[in-house]
Amino acid sequence: MEVSWEQGSVRAKNAMNIMLTNVVDAVVGSISFYLFGFAFAYGNSNPFIGTNLFALANIPNENYDYGFFLYQWAFAIAVAGITSGSIAERTQFSAYLVFSFFLTGFVYPIVAHWVWSSSGWLSPNSSDLFLGTGAIDFAGSGVVHLVGAIAGLWGSIIEGPRAGRFDAYGKAVPFRGHNAALVVLGTFLLWFGWFGFNPGSFDKILVAYPGTIDEGNWTSIGRTAVTTTLAGSTAGIVTLFSRRLLIGHWDAMDVCNGLIGGFVAITSGCSVVEPWAAILCGFVSAWVLIGLNILALKLNYDDPLEAAQLHGGCGTWGLLFTGLFAKEEFVVQTYNAGVAVKRPYGLLLGGGWGLIGAQVVEILVIFGFVSITMGPMFYALHKLKLLRIPVADELAGLDISSHGGYAYAHHEESNPRSYGDYMRMQQDNQS
Repeated sequence: MEVSWEQGSVRAKNAMNIMLTNVVDAVVGSISFYLFGFAFAYGNSNPFIGTNLFALANIPNENYDYGFFLYQWAFAIAVAGITSGSIAERTQFSAYLVFSFFLTGFVYPIVAHWVWSSSGWLSPNSSDLFLGTGAIDFAGSGVVHLVGAIAGLWGSIIEGPRAGRFDAYGKAVPFRGHNAALVVLGTFLLWFGWFGFNPGSFDKILVAYPGTIDEGNWTSIGRTAVTTTLAGSTAGIVTLFSRRLLIGHWDAMDVCNGLIGGFVAITSGCSVVEPWAAILCGFVSAWVLIGLNILALKLNYDDPLEAAQLHGGCGTWGLLFTGLFAKEEFVVQTYNAGVAVKRPYGLLLGGGWGLIGAQVVEILVIFGFVSITMGPMFYALHKLKLLRIPVADELAGLDISSHGGYAYAHHEESNPRSYGDYMRMQQDNQS
């Protein structure tokens, strides 16, 4: 799903590279999550890290089956894909191998354990609820999107902007993606896939209420699908019209990014908020994305897919939104299986400070933990000269310098047929 969106968003000379990195995220993430990640995420040793399920040694058992592993694997590789977008178009292929393995096997799983494992210290399903509630991050605004965004933020900062992205005066030079059709196709595929991530996350909690096995499940699943749709749609339309006012024309890429930003934001609270609140969530997420993109350009921060702004900014807003607007009835339905247990809910709905406090703590610990793990890793790759490609390779395009040819025949015809040809052209131009 994500590969179409990312592949269409980069320049044609890097299309083959971005396709390969997305495949690598999946295949490397599979091995890493199997060997280490699932154990760290769902082992039940203590509230901070799970350690007793290495290489699925105890799967299947009374708690987990192979289907659950596969579902969680999809979340893990999504995190690596988010990070890949931030460092696209100027990163050595070997760096993707390293960070994908480390992120999916060791960093993301520990955060997932904190929030999603029943023994995690921030889990809303824990027997010892943090602040009496735990953090509600139903399908991963923080666990998935914020983790991937913070990792990508550090990678992009350490690498620096792409060659030519900003001129001598610090003004941004537009770099347009090469295939709008692929971006739109990828957006619709992501939209479809989000129905698996958000409503499908009831697999983690097995809701059953009130007095029947199926009624509670399907009521909650349907509501979650509706809130997901409304938040994304609202964000898309607000981004479309807002950008029209700012830049003077309609832009399909803007509405696609806005739509995904709305999905990212609602992912935390999709199961515990009313549809009207989802519309508000999408409205604000659109302005979060627009504002962060403006700020990124002012700071000369270069993220080819707006991954840090979109997944990080909208993911953070989504966690805060849940703390403000989670409805008491839906919190009970989702996390107490219909049993009337008093617990904090949305601050603006009269639920007190407990839930919003837990949401803020989740944001802070994710930022801190991912920063102290992924930041040094990217810096080490940088010092070892394994992170960024040479400038000449970047100008020629990663496809020709690293992968032996361009992705499109028409691009091949109008560009050098080999890296050697490119270098000879550069020498001829200089002479």
